[in-house]
Amino acid sequence: MAEGKIEQKLAELGLELPATFSAPPGMNFISAVQAGDLLFLSGHGPNGPDGKLAYRGKVGAEVSQEDGYAAARLTGLNLLATMKKHLGSLDRVAKIVKVLGMVNAVDGFEKQPFVINGASDLFVAVFGDEIGKHARSAVGMGGLPNNMPVEIEVIVQVHP
Repeated sequence: MAEGKIEQKLAELGLELPATFSAPPGMNFISAVQAGDLLFLSGHGPNGPDGKLAYRGKVGAEVSQEDGYAAARLTGLNLLATMKKHLGSLDRVAKIVKVLGMVNAVDGFEKQPFVINGASDLFVAVFGDEIGKHARSAVGMGGLPNNMPVEIEVIVQVHP
């Protein structure tokens, strides 16, 4: 398939999509499910190019707010990779509808929205305001799988 407009935008931004996420062995879920014109993406974390977590720990302790933002941005890249794998082209994304960002943070941490901006800012940079701006929740958690600092899930409207 020829490179699409959104893939060209990623290249202009100097961004490469990482390997796609798969459920770990023994887990009973898949990374994306399409129902009609909606694509539901399972929670993704900040996996690096090698597929391993690039960040670990609680935001406000082992992970700074700035590194939390970077982890959310990397998680956004992982979500884009899953979208592309499922859809064939990111040009099929009609709208980023909803983002749920979960932040593994210390008690009293109140900057979850600023951390999850890492993914939200990425989506707007890649798709523009009309497609990339979305409804969102950013919540604090007492823990996340494998002590990752963020986990993000997304609902996307797609073109046929």
